[in-house]
Amino acid sequence: MSVVTRFAPSPTGFLHIGGARTALFNYLFAKHHGGQFLLRIEDTDRKRSTDEAIQAILHGMGWLALDWDGGETYQSHNADRHREVADQLLAEGKAYRCYCTPEELAEMRDRARESGGSTRIYDGRWRDRDPAEAPAGVDPVIRIKMPLDGETTIADLVQGEVTRTNDTLDDFIILRSDGTPTYMLAVVVDDHDMGVTHAIRGDDHLNNAFRQHHLFAACGWETPAFAHIPLIHGADGAKLSKRHGALGVEAYEEMGFLPEAVCNYLLRLGWSHGDDEIISRDQAIEWFDLANVGRSPARFDMDKLSNLNAHYLKEAAPRRLAAIIMADAEAAGTTVSPAAEKRLVAGMPGLASRAKNTHELSELAKFYLSDTPIAMNDKARAALDGDGAREVLSALAERLGEATSWDEDALDGIAREFAESRDMKLGKVAQPLRAALTGSNVSPSIFEVMAVLGRDETLARLENARN
Repeated sequence: MSVVTRFAPSPTGFLHIGGARTALFNYLFAKHHGGQFLLRIEDTDRKRSTDEAIQAILHGMGWLALDWDGGETYQSHNADRHREVADQLLAEGKAYRCYCTPEELAEMRDRARESGGSTRIYDGRWRDRDPAEAPAGVDPVIRIKMPLDGETTIADLVQGEVTRTNDTLDDFIILRSDGTPTYMLAVVVDDHDMGVTHAIRGDDHLNNAFRQHHLFAACGWETPAFAHIPLIHGADGAKLSKRHGALGVEAYEEMGFLPEAVCNYLLRLGWSHGDDEIISRDQAIEWFDLANVGRSPARFDMDKLSNLNAHYLKEAAPRRLAAIIMADAEAAGTTVSPAAEKRLVAGMPGLASRAKNTHELSELAKFYLSDTPIAMNDKARAALDGDGAREVLSALAERLGEATSWDEDALDGIAREFAESRDMKLGKVAQPLRAALTGSNVSPSIFEVMAVLGRDETLARLENARN
């Protein structure tokens, strides 16, 4: 059997971080088995579905590199097919028209509430009733006939065998009175028509699985294998909310996270491969299975995500990170010169090892992006205003101008010899030097900075600082 999975978001808002994990698990399971990963936009709720939300989903999937096979499917385009299946079930006696009034349905809900909600809400009053008895002015819905007794067991690939008694399963609506399909019918028909073999989704859909199982059977179709993964909670164990990080995927992009860090973190939320923490996409495809998905809710921890992102920043190609930093700078109105771009790429390894996200990286990189004269923060100005700081820089600049080699080790040696000749500690030379060259009191090794800046730019910045 060729494996086919699907991710089926509703476009009523952003691509939630929990939805992104569901998409990732479906993608990895399909790729692990050499199968297909499909994307279905479940936009049957036309009032709440928006084009903006659809674009957010597509962008988020693309940013995370969760590439689906073929074009995306839009559930609303299949409404005629959904109605066709409902009519077929009606013709076969597996479904029926229900003419209950809103008042009757409200009474049934009240009775179910009073009984504690332990049994079905709808009492099946139109299940075997003659439609000739239908009241005037009521447009009927179509309901599926569910088993009246016994029990249903789902062999879930994550939760194990789960059983529900059939007296809790209503004859649910598959076609509304206006002729539009319900979610339950649309999902079953689309999963069948798309050849879905495995439905991997959040465990908040577990109750739906029992109803869908019987609808598949009524249609004479094989039920996909179900795998219901636990939801994500906050670090405090409470239901995930915005204060925990329950944001759209685009928010993490805007916060300066790399997509591979987000995917690696989401992969480890509820799934494990021994003690491995850093897992590449190729490794994830090779190793992923459903047997190692836990049954307990995973806990989202922003600090852990930030630490993981810091690792991926260190591993990222300098030119890639430089492109991100330059795009941010140019969006803020800064023009990046070719010389500044060259400095940025050369100095990126030293910067990336000090940042946890690309915003911190942008802040650290400002002195490479700027041509002389550079801006100075208050601590840098204070370092330059210290006793004799400018005279020290002037003398050091003269010594640097005579340097025959301009690499990090050579520059370190020149500075140390200069400090010793003046009976000074190296820090007394390095701090004003750092202020002059970076405009800050924090930077990578100042000798690394000088090597990246080059002789001409270094001497130009020292001249600017002295003046």
